[in-house]
Amino acid sequence: MEDPLTVALEAAREAGDLLLRYLHEPLHVTEKMRRADIVTDADRASERCIVARLRGAFPNATILGEEGGLYGGTSSERWIVDPLDGTTNYAHGYPLFCVSIAYERDGELIAGVVYAPLMRECFAAERGAGARLDGAPIAVSAIARIGDALTCTGFMPADFDRNGPYFRAVSARAQAVRRDGSAALDLAYVALGRYDGFWEFDLQPWDVAAGTLLIREAGGTVTQVDGSAARVDAGSILASNGAIHEQLREVLLMRPLVYDPKTPTG
Repeated sequence: MEDPLTVALEAAREAGDLLLRYLHEPLHVTEKMRRADIVTDADRASERCIVARLRGAFPNATILGEEGGLYGGTSSERWIVDPLDGTTNYAHGYPLFCVSIAYERDGELIAGVVYAPLMRECFAAERGAGARLDGAPIAVSAIARIGDALTCTGFMPADFDRNGPYFRAVSARAQAVRRDGSAALDLAYVALGRYDGFWEFDLQPWDVAAGTLLIREAGGTVTQVDGSAARVDAGSILASNGAIHEQLREVLLMRPLVYDPKTPTG
């Protein structure tokens, strides 16, 4: 069996190169089920590229992809794939987009890669072996006070009313809050120490799986927004350097937690 991290790195770089080639071609952009939730032909081509590489190396593994859904398998292994996180950014030539690939065995995250091709930055983590950026070890920041923290969040435009109160509450306490439009890359930035904390609702496993492992291996903390144990299918995530985690959680909990993944957002 091939090494999962090596396979993930190769698949992410190959898909990233493909995305860069598509940037120079006219893009076919369509909306999914909701306003501003878009998909391009580049998303689909990237996923095909990744699935082919993963299938070749792990023919019995299940693959969960954002665009193609579930590719069935028979083993206890699962790949979780976002072929292009930050599609709106990508469609406008804004450089903050990435490929995210994670590998699970028996429900445990084992390997994860987040590759930002236009930035030429490749984040990788392996359980128990630390996190790296382009081969060099990385660690979360040492910021100890939320007042000194650069934080980040994300939301779909239609969901601003849900996250707006939290955005306002953190803005009143943190040094600054950003919204970059790519949850997987935001999580990688927490692992690197560029951000000190991140929270978001309405996420899917492919948004958070690789980033969760990166942060854990970089020494940070990942939970749900309410502080309960993190799960890739939980919907909400709160990630930090660990030192400000409880402070950030308390600020967020000052707002009523109205998030319900089963509630229509209109």
